[in-house]
Amino acid sequence: MSNLFDLTGKVAMVTGASSGLGVQFAKAMARQGANVAIIARRKDKLLETKKEIEDEFGVEVFATTCDVGEVAQIKEAVSAIKDHFGRIDILINNAGTARSAPAEEQSDEDWKAVIDINLNSVYYVAREVGKVMKEQKYGKIVNLGSIHSAVAMRGSGISAYCASKGGVLMLTKDLANEWAQYGITVNAIGPAYFGSEMTAAVIDDPNFAKVVELACPMGRVGRPGELDGAVVYFASDASSYTTGQILWIDGGWTSI
Repeated sequence: MSNLFDLTGKVAMVTGASSGLGVQFAKAMARQGANVAIIARRKDKLLETKKEIEDEFGVEVFATTCDVGEVAQIKEAVSAIKDHFGRIDILINNAGTARSAPAEEQSDEDWKAVIDINLNSVYYVAREVGKVMKEQKYGKIVNLGSIHSAVAMRGSGISAYCASKGGVLMLTKDLANEWAQYGITVNAIGPAYFGSEMTAAVIDDPNFAKVVELACPMGRVGRPGELDGAVVYFASDASSYTTGQILWIDGGWTSI
């Protein structure tokens, strides 16, 4: 069974890999033996992550800057990764953002920024990597959804975020249908709240602890590493007959 989760010799591309969950996912891939391509906007952070992973796991790490809000940069990054490694076996489509405001007060700019990064970029990255995987007749795509792919949250003002993550779920299902014939699986994970650079302001708010206590049966936010098993499963051949699915990793949040 352990061989099913072995990623030795595979190439895993991780977006948003300069901090937070992106770094965690890149390490999860490397821990299983994959060489890793990491992309994000901040070059200094990327290089720190590259060195850290190479020193800890001994795999090859290729780092290239990319703003996933810019299609031309996505194309350049994918081309550079393909040129460097010769293939892309796994995509962890992680990059994301969050902004909140009551729907009637939300600016057009904030709405567009969230949709562009959380939904449009997920499609654009998957599209470009999908072209590589189609040629290979093999690929594993893992999109980052959220509990807000399925449920909202009272008083939160996250209409754009919910819309974007709901879109990720349906995009995942459609791409899974379109690309199954090419040996490509497309799945998503649906986390509740985990500590990261993006969520720090929310999680550190004392009032949010009350929300978690009421909304999450386990009564807590996620801990570091609790997403790794799901990501490795979807990235590995253990999930060879699983596609178009989302796995909720939420302490039971979406069960009520």
